[in-house]
Amino acid sequence: MYAVIKTGGKQYRVQPGDVIVVEKIDGDAGAAVNFGEVLMLGGDKGVTVGAPVVDGASVAATLIETRKGEKIKIFKKIRRQGYRRTNGHRQFETVLQITGIEGAGESAKWDGTVNLTTKAEINARARGLAPRIEAAA
Repeated sequence: MYAVIKTGGKQYRVQPGDVIVVEKIDGDAGAAVNFGEVLMLGGDKGVTVGAPVVDGASVAATLIETRKGEKIKIFKKIRRQGYRRTNGHRQFETVLQITGIEGAGESAKWDGTVNLTTKAEINARARGLAPRIEAAA
């Protein structure tokens, strides 16, 4: 089962278990997030298209982290005038794990566990800069 949701002025096609990066959403790591603006649902019973949203449909997600995205460079120049300006910008973004979809008489849940390890921590472990935490057996 899949759904098309709208958040931050953009549309995302999601399935249970997907990890998506969206515009900044307020909340702490591990918080539950619900999306009520479901534009379309697809599943075993067929496709349900909303007008503009599907009534009673919702998508549940868990907030993993809020971080800054990649740096975007802004460069301005006017030729032959000695005018050059360089700026940079990093947009805030939120990483979400989709945990469930409900609506149109169907529901789909993700049966895995949400790992709240941030991308920065994973990168530090890969470079050998952070201590590895071994799971107790």
